[in-house]
Amino acid sequence: MTEKIYEARNRAFSLLEEKNLDSGSVRFLLQHITGYSHALLLASMQDELTKTQSEEFWLKVDELLAGKPIQYVIGYESFYGRTFHVNDHVLIPRPETEELIYIALERKKSLFQKHALKFADIGTGSGAIAVTMKLESPELQVTATDISEGALQVAKENAHHLGANIEFLQGDLAAPLAGEKWDIVLSNPPYIARSEAAEMTDTVLAHEPHLALFAEEDGLECYRKLADQLPEMMNRPALIGLEIGYLQGEAVSKLFQKAFPEAVVEVIQDINGKDRMIFCEIRE
Repeated sequence: MTEKIYEARNRAFSLLEEKNLDSGSVRFLLQHITGYSHALLLASMQDELTKTQSEEFWLKVDELLAGKPIQYVIGYESFYGRTFHVNDHVLIPRPETEELIYIALERKKSLFQKHALKFADIGTGSGAIAVTMKLESPELQVTATDISEGALQVAKENAHHLGANIEFLQGDLAAPLAGEKWDIVLSNPPYIARSEAAEMTDTVLAHEPHLALFAEEDGLECYRKLADQLPEMMNRPALIGLEIGYLQGEAVSKLFQKAFPEAVVEVIQDINGKDRMIFCEIRE
């Protein structure tokens, strides 16, 4: 028995809404199954799904009904205008991290006179930061670290697929970078306190990697480690940019102001007006 696209959409929509799950993911799933753009999908609602398409669609709807994020179901997410492969070894790239990159690129222009710069992405996950920085500024020499072998494999696949030449190192935070000097460091480390788990959605808790989500010391452990590790690794001038939890601005800025007394340390808000980034500019 065949069904039209709008029939499949409506039935899946209702099933997800009954469970208070994201019914908007049905559109992305249908685009994935059909290969259509959003506009073409809307224009094709009366078309019938093939038997193969229908079978794949309902198998993936079952995954959505189990709470699996749409990005893991279809295997990719869009970030900074590019498509990144994702699976449950890595966090799903989020728009706030695009803001981190955009600001870093702007500050890079004003802070540095030299052209060739050494850049490190600490805790790279899917490689979204490292790959984007390399493709947006090809002159950068880019290195990315992660403690997770599974995450590094995903990051390497993304770098290869998108044509970004990056060195990947396995290890805890900045430890693999020791012995060299760096001009720019960006990081989106684990920063959620374990006490906050009760406030998080089941979709995130059940499917995104806890290694990349949670940190000890009320979520501040990784920032403290970075504040300890980075001072001897940074050139002059240098730029450090960190994504933070929206309640961590004061605590993280104090850590980095202590680590870099001569630096300008700023808390930057995201597009939603929440504290989301720390930038540390170390001048000559």
